[in-house]
Amino acid sequence: MFPAKLRRFNRSVLRSTIPYQHCSRSHASTVKQFTAKPLSPSIISEEKRRQYIQQIWLAKEAKEITIDEIAKKLGYTNVYTAQILNLQAPLNPEKACELCEILGFTIDPIYSEILEEMQKAPKRRFDQQILQEPNVLFTYRLLEAVQHNAESLKQVVNEKFGDGIMSAIDFHLNVSKIKGAQGEDRVVITFDGKFLPFIEQKIDNQRTVDQENAQKNQ
Repeated sequence: MFPAKLRRFNRSVLRSTIPYQHCSRSHASTVKQFTAKPLSPSIISEEKRRQYIQQIWLAKEAKEITIDEIAKKLGYTNVYTAQILNLQAPLNPEKACELCEILGFTIDPIYSEILEEMQKAPKRRFDQQILQEPNVLFTYRLLEAVQHNAESLKQVVNEKFGDGIMSAIDFHLNVSKIKGAQGEDRVVITFDGKFLPFIEQKIDNQRTVDQENAQKNQ
């Protein structure tokens, strides 16, 4: 059932908003209306961004739920889920009510602000200090592993796919925990990206574009 104030909107508007009928009454009032596309860009300050992220993770800790558990409920990879919680990836509006339930967001205005921000196109960024040992040793070693194997990785990819790169946009990233041959814990990080071949830059194609531009300018 939609809140009374929403019934005044026409059906075309309601179809483009978050599915309030899947929210509990308390959470329905927390989630604002957002269309799926286009996304508004994030313009909040760094201080406000850090405040929102802190509130999100405090809510997660209060619910005593893991990233994997949240990811399973939302249908995402665990790393992408963490990116959403860190305001590094946008939250699908259709998942907003579900995330309210998962994290126990209340009708406090701060959570409404956070949900609004989570559904915007984020400022994807990272702190340069995170790459410097000994600030975050895990990140430093991960970067080291990629750098030391980068040339060999490229050669293997070239042999299997051709001349091109792995997309970091059409891309899935997931972390798994397995047991090794000696019973030790092992980390498995899966980079799953679409292969993007470099194009053959033929002069005929450029001439066609130039001709079209010339015709438009006549």
